Amino acid sequence: MSAGHMSHVPVLLAEVLEALSPRAGAHYIDGTFGGGGYARAILQAANCKVLGIDRDPDAVARGAKLAANYNGRLSVLEGNFSEMDQLFAQTGERKSDGVVLDLGVSSFQFDQAERGFSFREDGPLDMRMSKSGPSAADIVNTADEKTLTKIIGDLGEERFARRVARAIVAARPLARTRELAEVVEKALGPAAARQPIHPATRTFQALRIHVNDELGELERGLTAAERVLKTGGRLAVVAFHSLEDRIVKRFLSERSSAAPRASRHAPDSAPKHTATFHLLSSRPRMPGDAEIQHNPRARSARLRAAERTAAAA
Repeated sequence: MSAGHMSHVPVLLAEVLEALSPRAGAHYIDGTFGGGGYARAILQAANCKVLGIDRDPDAVARGAKLAANYNGRLSVLEGNFSEMDQLFAQTGERKSDGVVLDLGVSSFQFDQAERGFSFREDGPLDMRMSKSGPSAADIVNTADEKTLTKIIGDLGEERFARRVARAIVAARPLARTRELAEVVEKALGPAAARQPIHPATRTFQALRIHVNDELGELERGLTAAERVLKTGGRLAVVAFHSLEDRIVKRFLSERSSAAPRASRHAPDSAPKHTATFHLLSSRPRMPGDAEIQHNPRARSARLRAAERTAAAA
């Protein structure tokens, strides 16, 4: 969820730079390039190199234009950040000094009605970050009620997921974002309309996460970061909702301490996993009031950061 334009400051930028501590001669990975805000700040902080990765071809095209300003210090490749070690190898490097991940949808995607991520303006029910594969409309119009209930309940944390799923099935076919939003709003009733967030917010979040396999991508991306980071390399992850943050928290917790024996019956001589990360702080960093006032989307942001140890991934 980086800022909507390159001139805007990304969420928790100062805190991310503090965690990464960019230095001259180092090579960093911005795994969710978006508008290039983090990559540009890293390049300005030190005479280093950055590889930007994004699965959105529009973001890669923007990155190509931005790269022209940095005399070979910035390269941008299209792909999933879960493949960052393979993509990084294409630059001729094997190990990175730092990785930053800014999770969720970028403001470029969110603000373009034709991408179908938001119901604020009417657009096609798409939501595909890579512009390929099944769209949100495909899921909404083909999945059965049980499947939709699980998607909306698990990924949107919607209490009334079954009611919403039933309404969607009854209203099909649905092709536009406003259509879907109205169906959800009607299904949840007047009480939901009085809540701080729009009644369709959780359903849209769930469909977007499902369409892009965001949680699976995050889990794979964290292990890829573990592989690609050199000893002393830093990982900084900005998450925007509890599902993402829970995965990051669990991963870093598991990787920052020696794992116990699989069973109390296992012998003491059984091999233990050595910690591959050292936490930079025990609690997540959060935006201050001034940042939230400047950028309301930052309100739910959480930054977790860790340093790679010498242990094998």
